[in-house]
Amino acid sequence: MKISHILPALTMAALTVLVSGCQDFLDKEPLGTTTQDNLFKDPTNAVQAINAVYDVTAWDQGPKWGDPAGQYVAQTYEWMFGDLMTDDAAKGGSSPSDFLPLIELKTWNISASNQTVTTLWVHSFTGIARANTVINNVDAGTIDDALKARLKGEALFLRAYFYFNLVKGVGGVPLFEKSVAPAEAANVRRATIAETYAFIEKDLKAAAALLPEKSAYPAADLGRATKGAANGYLARAIMYQLGTVNGNNHTWQEVYDITSTIISSNQYSLLPNYAAIHQDIGENSSESLFEIQFGTSNFGYGPISVGTTSNIFQNNRNTFGYGFNNPTQDLVNEFEDNDPRLEVTVIKDGDIVLGILNKVDLTQNATGYFNRKAAIIAPAAPESGPQNIRKLRYSDILLMKAEAAAQLNKPAEAVALVNQVRQRARMSTRPPGTTLGTLTYAPANTPPGTLPDLSPGLSGQALLTAIWHERRVEFGEESLRFWDLVRTGRYLGVLPADVRARAASHVTTEASVNPTPLLPIPLTEVQSWNVPQNPGY
Repeated sequence: MKISHILPALTMAALTVLVSGCQDFLDKEPLGTTTQDNLFKDPTNAVQAINAVYDVTAWDQGPKWGDPAGQYVAQTYEWMFGDLMTDDAAKGGSSPSDFLPLIELKTWNISASNQTVTTLWVHSFTGIARANTVINNVDAGTIDDALKARLKGEALFLRAYFYFNLVKGVGGVPLFEKSVAPAEAANVRRATIAETYAFIEKDLKAAAALLPEKSAYPAADLGRATKGAANGYLARAIMYQLGTVNGNNHTWQEVYDITSTIISSNQYSLLPNYAAIHQDIGENSSESLFEIQFGTSNFGYGPISVGTTSNIFQNNRNTFGYGFNNPTQDLVNEFEDNDPRLEVTVIKDGDIVLGILNKVDLTQNATGYFNRKAAIIAPAAPESGPQNIRKLRYSDILLMKAEAAAQLNKPAEAVALVNQVRQRARMSTRPPGTTLGTLTYAPANTPPGTLPDLSPGLSGQALLTAIWHERRVEFGEESLRFWDLVRTGRYLGVLPADVRARAASHVTTEASVNPTPLLPIPLTEVQSWNVPQNPGY
């Protein structure tokens, strides 16, 4: 599904009820006007309301929504945290001084005014507010009960999605189940990390109970939240807690059981060709549990757009991009000999990408590599890339279950799950368009013996290390590395000494299995609403 960006026709601001004290005739329901009172009496309006929540998941940057002064918020993408703050990527850009907020993130010299973190906060709470409009009003609607349940499930999933992005980065945050009146704002408190996760889990479990399986959606609605997506994010949230703040006392058995449920649903399978996953043909494929939907348009910067600006930020400056998020040699070295996933993941000097020769100018590149998974043909408007962003893939479900199996002393099962991922990888073609002027998939001609199956006898720490290796190469440049390193206690160890010391000064004070560094709470929230700041800021 390419969910329609309907904000030009419908904004959540238009859904607010009239204030008290108006003349009597204003108290009557305006003809032809959509309000919260009649929004869920019409199925078209009701679907537009949930689409407005999905819309926020796609916001990259732009004006602060609903701010009459038009305050601008800068770019934020998950790769700025998940890849850039790790050993998998260097900042890149036109020069070492390009884009100060990213320099701050990369070096852990992060100010409480960091624009990228501020945008994460602003957009997340905008999405939460929109989700609450659906959650708190849909039950009273007169639309079909099945649609009502699905829309509520979608809204619960999306609220959890926004809160999960927040808690991973900044820790516990204020929790809102409904809109907060101005008079109540002073009473809002910041929840703990454990409380925030409990809130997320409650939403995801409720969403899973309400949402259909992927196969129940018509083709036009592929891409909407599903039972599998809700369970997948629940497994991911629990797994992250197991290595960080586990105040909810989770176990690996829970991860094992939830991922088993997803696998046994028979709704998902590995896409046969790894090289196609991030191409048009791979959008909303058998492997996709959740991805952010984008399309082609002529819109430029701003939240009211159909496409994304993520591609222009990561593409080669010699084609149409800005050249950020450069894969490192350390990531390249992690791939085993002849692993086809390496060429699918990185662009090096002289590579032909989507039929176009790419020259890497080291005066505008930090490592000699670009992220091939973000490479696209230049769209009509460079700021409106049509490529969906994959957020949760079936291979992640397999590797999550493998890690849970390894932790539960089921090594043979863990090995078999990892080998499924490796078997698919070694059958991959080359990425599309490796010959000038073509978009065809050439055979990789992978030599026999490449990516051999893991030994059936592998167990213990060696097995965990093999699983972590597989995650790194399978999801290279897909924004998961930071979170994997933190939850497994390896993050501080991969940082340069000076950066490590600064990151360690921002570790949460809540009891944590491994050191869990936190981003700052935006300064405006601390000053205006007395939200307690994180350590060291």
